[in-house]
Amino acid sequence: MTILIANRGEIAARIARSCARLGIPSVAVYSDADANALHVAAADSAQRIGPPHPRESYLCIPAIIAAAERSGARYVHPGYGFLSENADFAEACAEAGLTFIGPSPAAIRAMGGKAEARLLAEAAGVPCLPGDPGHDQSEEALLAAATHIGFPVMVKAIGGGGGRGMRRVPDAGAFGAALAAARREAAIFGDDRVLIEKLVESARHIEVQILADGHGNVLHLHERDCTLQRRHQKLVEECPAPGMDAELRAKLGRRACALARAVGYVGAGTVEFIAEAPLSADRIWFMEMNTRLQVEHPVTEMVTGLDLVEWQIRIARGEALPFAQSDIRLDGHAVEARLCAEDPARQFLPSPGHLTALSLPAEERGLRVDAGVRAGDIVTPYYDSMLAKIIAHAPTRALALQRLADALDACRTEGVRLNASFLAAALRSEEMREARMNTGFLESARKRLVESALKEPA
Repeated sequence: MTILIANRGEIAARIARSCARLGIPSVAVYSDADANALHVAAADSAQRIGPPHPRESYLCIPAIIAAAERSGARYVHPGYGFLSENADFAEACAEAGLTFIGPSPAAIRAMGGKAEARLLAEAAGVPCLPGDPGHDQSEEALLAAATHIGFPVMVKAIGGGGGRGMRRVPDAGAFGAALAAARREAAIFGDDRVLIEKLVESARHIEVQILADGHGNVLHLHERDCTLQRRHQKLVEECPAPGMDAELRAKLGRRACALARAVGYVGAGTVEFIAEAPLSADRIWFMEMNTRLQVEHPVTEMVTGLDLVEWQIRIARGEALPFAQSDIRLDGHAVEARLCAEDPARQFLPSPGHLTALSLPAEERGLRVDAGVRAGDIVTPYYDSMLAKIIAHAPTRALALQRLADALDACRTEGVRLNASFLAAALRSEEMREARMNTGFLESARKRLVESALKEPA
């Protein structure tokens, strides 16, 4: 078999590494901006798919299908982002005789709309936040729903993702402006519909990794805490979630598996929950399901010893999972930081430019580096600002946090700004060490953390 990797950056390079280990030829795709990119060098061969803008390359379904046909690849791995949750792309692959390494188009569609996903979760017995699915999209109806639910509420794009199309609404007076802003962002996804949900003020973001094969086996691979975010986008993730005991972990895992079974899910996926501390079964609510691999999957790999990309491939080939739920281990603690070309001192503004120098920590036992760039690369404004992921593993959470902070201290760049020192300061903060963080922590403590980062020795 040959796999075409329909993505770029660190995830494309990471998939290519698993393919190489398994002895499977891999094919990279690239836009004109990525002709000399690291992910192209990591694959066995490569195909050009178009100009730099994503709509003309990484989001262009005909271009990717044509690249697969030219290369002779019969399998397509979408990575995450871009077309990974696009049911039309999965269908186009099938029509071209290609195997899409992911769930069926029906499962993608079932979970792709947040309103529909809420209804399916409720039917599967998975608790959801009080909310309104937005059947009536008039501003008057949505405001009435928000008033009935009780402010503060969150306006969320039904088809959005990556933190886009979400607005916090503290009261009725702010509703109109928040709704308009959420709809503008939602329109990027081709669907400006929104739903309304009760806002959990001091929230934790917890998600459960699942694996399901085509033989009826559905397992969970424990949970991750993804609470440290900026603009609703994750920056630090860890496994397991602090404060989660074995009984609650099992209950949350059963909820995630029940939802996966309800939609006939096959592949790797993530069921996301919003939680309120202190953690308990009645303070954790379903949020959405991501029908793809997650950026933060390495922390799960570190504690379970499983290669999720390998199992995505094996499941796509028709293999059955050879282990039971009781076989999934939970070894120590892992924490991941997303290394981004952005400036925390300027509201996390992206920092594109010529990456004239780059120094990342060396991989060693307990430390993993998933990089998508190398010195000399151009960090363009066309794509996500994430350059690499640094992942630390240790017997305890405290040691994992310290190991990751020390690794971030070793990161250096020239030509672009980096968020490494800011993330190290966040990891060393009292809130993080004592697991008192919430989804608003990085925003509320940004100035303090920036000042702390500036005090760190160069």
